Amino acid sequence: MFRSAKSFKPAIIMLILFVSAPGGWVVSSSAQEVIDQDTYILVAGRRLPFVYAISLEAALDPVNNNTSNAIISRSKVALDRLDGQLLGDPANLIVSEDGRTLYVINHHGSIDNGEFRQHGGRGQIAVLDVDEIIDPNNNRTANALLRHMDSGGFGAIGAVLLPDMLIISNAENNLTEDGGNRIGFVDRRTGSLRGTVELPLGSASHGFDCPDYPVPYVSPYGPPRNLAILSSGPTFGCFPNPNGLALGRASTGRRYLFTANGGTNDVSVMDLERALEGDRLAEIHRIPNQLGAWGITVTPNARHIVVAHGGSQQEDVSGNTISLINVDRASIGASDAEVARILVGTDDPSVQTHPLIPSVTSDGRELIVPNLLVDNVSIVNIELALAGDPGAEVARIPLSRSNGASVRPKGSAITANGKYAVISAGPGSRPYSQEIGYVYVIDLEKRSVVGTVTGVGNDPYGVAIVYR
Repeated sequence: MFRSAKSFKPAIIMLILFVSAPGGWVVSSSAQEVIDQDTYILVAGRRLPFVYAISLEAALDPVNNNTSNAIISRSKVALDRLDGQLLGDPANLIVSEDGRTLYVINHHGSIDNGEFRQHGGRGQIAVLDVDEIIDPNNNRTANALLRHMDSGGFGAIGAVLLPDMLIISNAENNLTEDGGNRIGFVDRRTGSLRGTVELPLGSASHGFDCPDYPVPYVSPYGPPRNLAILSSGPTFGCFPNPNGLALGRASTGRRYLFTANGGTNDVSVMDLERALEGDRLAEIHRIPNQLGAWGITVTPNARHIVVAHGGSQQEDVSGNTISLINVDRASIGASDAEVARILVGTDDPSVQTHPLIPSVTSDGRELIVPNLLVDNVSIVNIELALAGDPGAEVARIPLSRSNGASVRPKGSAITANGKYAVISAGPGSRPYSQEIGYVYVIDLEKRSVVGTVTGVGNDPYGVAIVYR
């Protein structure tokens, strides 16, 4: 039997860089050693709107393999609708510096996933108490939920944590997948929207004009017009639709925000100091990428940004590479800011693998990359990648389900000691009340799956790791 949260050991003091990409969207951390610490995996259940708390120790026990026994609690990310319907769309997770608060990015807000069939729901941030999340007594309740905050836009997904603010990328517009260009700065204490950066429209690689919407927004113009609701329109590619969000630091000490732009197939570079002064046009450069930039993270020294080239938002095609971007070069708009591009998940450049949400080990040596379409996880040696070595993908770990169904790995996180990688996986499938998601625990030294947890949400995305 699991202990009540009231008896847990004090939280580890953590230095954390938070990035996304339903992203992650991912937590990269270094932590001081604590004797006899307990490790918990938190997973966004997405279509089934719970945050799942999983005991790593129980997940590693062979007796629990391929069962849901390691799940200790499921926490609601919104109050039920008056008719009892579960609400919420948890895609990304971020843990506070002291490990006590979880910020959950509800991609489309407090919606019923079974009824909300389009993109472009209003983004929302649910604030939850971590001790209450990992208390088994709170299973399937909203007891951990403290409050909600507005993201400042639609289709919220990417997130970065500052001491007093959350920075949120809003990837969509009202009721449409296209039309996103807003980065919101939200006060962590009050939920107030403190500022917005508006990314310019268009991309040099597209070759067509993008009229009809001023940036920054100026009255009397309304929201983006003439946009398709359920599919791409003829001008798709004008709006960047920023997905993942990461924070890098140049050798000068100056900080820069990076967004993975799925609409314009590039990466935006924003001067954070200008943004914090209220400059709505803080974007200073764009870096082209393969296509469909989605997942993004940063190395522990904050000098390189990692971008996963997922699925195009303009056509039915996916990427198969990740890129490393040098922050110093990106900050000056150098044409060689992308210093490495690595094929992942396959040896065949024609195979689409759709890498999604990468993570970096705390020592900065390796990348973990879930590949959605080929049901495997790549391990990339960063030093080899930066050296241009074609063997930089040093391991490829296959994932499988007991029923032979597609795995569709998405999210990733790595324990602070670098021993284990945790991967969320599983498609979304109706009815969304089904708990059909998986979590895989990979031993990074053995290069193999050492634990599988079933029944984790429906289309699970973001993963975070906390310690007690």
